[in-house]
Amino acid sequence: MGWNSWICFGTSVTEDEVKANANFMAEHLKEHGWEYIIIDAGWYAPGMVTLEEYEDPHPHQLIDEYGRLRVDEGKFPSAAGGKGLKGIADYVHSKGLKIGIHIMRGIPIQAVEADSPIKGTEYTACDIVDTDSKCDWYHGFYGIDMSKPGAQEYYDSIIELYASWGIDYIKADDLLSPVYAVDEIDALAQAVAKAERPIVLSLSPGPAPVENVRHLRKSCQMWRISADFWDNWESLKHQFELCRKWQDHIMPGHWPDADMLPIGPMAQRAMRGEPRPTNFTVDEQYTLMTLWAMFRSPLMLGCNLPEMDDFTLKLVTNDDVLEINRASVGNRELFSEDGIIAWYASDEDMASHYVAVFNTTDEDIVSYSFRLDRIGVLNCSGVRDLWNGESLKPSDGVLPFPIRAHGVKLIEIKMTE
Repeated sequence: MGWNSWICFGTSVTEDEVKANANFMAEHLKEHGWEYIIIDAGWYAPGMVTLEEYEDPHPHQLIDEYGRLRVDEGKFPSAAGGKGLKGIADYVHSKGLKIGIHIMRGIPIQAVEADSPIKGTEYTACDIVDTDSKCDWYHGFYGIDMSKPGAQEYYDSIIELYASWGIDYIKADDLLSPVYAVDEIDALAQAVAKAERPIVLSLSPGPAPVENVRHLRKSCQMWRISADFWDNWESLKHQFELCRKWQDHIMPGHWPDADMLPIGPMAQRAMRGEPRPTNFTVDEQYTLMTLWAMFRSPLMLGCNLPEMDDFTLKLVTNDDVLEINRASVGNRELFSEDGIIAWYASDEDMASHYVAVFNTTDEDIVSYSFRLDRIGVLNCSGVRDLWNGESLKPSDGVLPFPIRAHGVKLIEIKMTE
C-alpha cells in the first residue's frame, strides 16, 4: 500500500514533491496501512519533464563511473556530493514510511557508449550488452546478455548501490511484456536476494503470462497483470477478466498486481497536461477500490496526495475495506451473469463472509436480490454495507439492495454464533 509519482508527475517529480506526499501519507494515511513512497521514472534524467523528452530516441541520462544510473541533483538536491537518494530515503524513513524507485531492464545506453567498467570485474558494458534488445516505449537502455561474464555482476552492482541508499522497494520495468525476459528477471532476483537490506521486487508492465506464475513467485513479490491502467470505464471492466484469470494465484508474499489507482487529483502535469480530477465517476471509484480489495491487489495511489479531496480520503481510509485487502482468504469470482459480477472472500476464521456485487451494466438496478445460500449461508447474525455502514436485513435468506450503474454493493455477512 503506497503512492507512486507516475500518474501525477511523470518524469518531472522533484524532491520537494516527494517529501510533500510523504508528509501527507505520514499524517493522514499511515495509520490505515499506507507506507510506501515510490519515485517512478526520470530521477536520473536532467530536464526530462515532457512526454516528447521521455520518448526521445536518445534520452539524456546520468551515469556513474560504473555505468549505473546517477541521481539528477536538479530534481533531487540532496543527491549532491554523490549521495544518491540516501537523503530523501532517510527523510521518508524518518516519517515511519518506506521508499521505492523505478528502474528499467538492462544497462543505460550512455554506459555502453562510454564502455563503462563493471564494478568489481575486468569486464565492461560492451562485454555484456545485447544491442538488439531494446524497450518498445523507452529508448534509454539496452538489454543485457546474461550468458556473458560480468552480466550478473552488473545487476549485483546496481542493487548494491540502491540498497546503500536505503531503498526498500524496486519497480523494475520492461520485464514481462511484450517479451518475458526470464534471464534478466532471474538476474535481478538474484541481485535482490544478495542485498544488504530487504527489498520488495515489483515487475512490470503486464500482462504477465499466467503460465509463468511459478517463476514469478520464485522471482518477485508483485507482478503486473495488465498494461498501464488509466481512468476509463472500459479499462476497468477489462480488469474483471484479468482478476478472474489470476484469482487462483493469490498467496501471501506474492501478489498479482492490477496496477495503480488513478483516483483523486491526478494527470501527469508536465507530460500529459494540466491537473484534473479522475475521469471515474463516484460509483466507478467504489467499484475500483472494491475489486482491488477483493482481489487483494497491491494498492498504489497515483494522485498528488496533498491535494486529495475529502471523498478520495474517505475512499482510501475505509478500514473495513482495507482489511479485506490485507487479510481475507478464499478470494474469487462467485458468478458473472448478464453484467452482474459477484466476488467472494471471508476472514480466516469464517466468522465474516464478504460479498461484492458489481453492476457493470449502464443501467441502475432498483432492487437486486442476492441469495445467501449462494455462499452456503443459511443463518447470520447481521449484514452490513461496508461502504456506508448501514445494516441490511435478509428476508427468507434473500438480501435485496439497489446497485447503481457501474457501481457495487460490498457487504459483510456476520455468522450466527
